[in-house]
Amino acid sequence: MMLRTARLLVLPVLLAALPAFATPSVLAQVEEAARAQLESQAAASGLNDARFELTVVPPRVAPRCSGPVEVGALDTRQASRMRFAVRCPGAGASRLEYIVRARISAAVVLTAAPVAANELITDAHITVGQRDITSIADPVVAPSDAVGQTSRRSLRAGDVLRSSSLTAPVLVKRGDAVVMIARVEGIEVSTAGEALDPGAKGATIRVRNSASGQTLRMRVTAPGTVEPTDMPRINR
Repeated sequence: MMLRTARLLVLPVLLAALPAFATPSVLAQVEEAARAQLESQAAASGLNDARFELTVVPPRVAPRCSGPVEVGALDTRQASRMRFAVRCPGAGASRLEYIVRARISAAVVLTAAPVAANELITDAHITVGQRDITSIADPVVAPSDAVGQTSRRSLRAGDVLRSSSLTAPVLVKRGDAVVMIARVEGIEVSTAGEALDPGAKGATIRVRNSASGQTLRMRVTAPGTVEPTDMPRINR
């Protein structure tokens, strides 16, 4: 009878302890929130095969909560040092701050060979590989975004291509003779002109009509070719 009574007394204690084992730790909840934030940012940036390594740095005094805590992002601009606020539900406005240090890698565009400054990038210059991009804010993720661009500076083989290091090549230089082409209802009309400004593809420049002397604003479409800015763009 005494043994049975002891078992009955122990059972409620074990049952009361079960929710504590089922509740994830505060560190795990902060890590989950940080990972969700990084995944959202990676998706918005179009990153491919994004991978994260996270380290949660807790405050000196950990919160004492009986259930899941409330986790809110304070600053996630730098993956190497993200800040999250943690508070117990119903515990008032007091909160504790957790730091999360993340390392991010993804499949990005790399240089397969050295690239000189102002050199036109071709398929032969690039490849795709997994790299640590934690400190790189603007990696190029699609090869098509690099081919046809020029590099602002010299690059070594294996460098991660950055959007800020690329620029569209100048297709028309100031003083170049250009062909002004207008298309209206399937009819194409062309005339000679002189570029008064330099421009890359899609740039709007001033062009002097060689026949009339009139200065017009035209859009660069190809080397030595421009069209009126009010014409719809056609992908070529």
